[in-house]
Amino acid sequence: MHYIYQVEEELERVQKRATKIVKQCKHLSYCQRLNFLNLPTLVFRRNRGDMIEVYKILTGKYDSSLPSILQRNSSSVTRGHSLKLHTYRPKYDLCKYFFTVRVINLWNSLPESVVSAVSVNSFKNRLDKLWATEEARFNYKAELSGSGLTRNL
Repeated sequence: MHYIYQVEEELERVQKRATKIVKQCKHLSYCQRLNFLNLPTLVFRRNRGDMIEVYKILTGKYDSSLPSILQRNSSSVTRGHSLKLHTYRPKYDLCKYFFTVRVINLWNSLPESVVSAVSVNSFKNRLDKLWATEEARFNYKAELSGSGLTRNL
């Protein structure tokens, strides 16, 4: 089992204990408790936050004098949206968990209608609407559809 997934398991364990405090859902499974409380998993929230940060970086919401940490795809023939990121295979296994590597597949899987949002709030709303029915919202072992990520848990 990879180190990053062990950390995610430990973090989810904290949230599992916290959701058991609510008496109305104490008898439910963890996924059912999250659904009852409308509380997404920590992995889902991290992925959502990552996508918001990528949007801010690519649309220049930060200081424009800073160099971009993400490399846009320079190919004029790309499928999908206009803000695709350049994909590459990291040299070392540890590097694949860096922000700049882990967000690429998930970002590139988003549709044009989401990434073409004019503001951060409209991007958040479109992303939430797209991911509203994702199994990964309440099941931390599931993966977001189109993410290209596989988990060995």
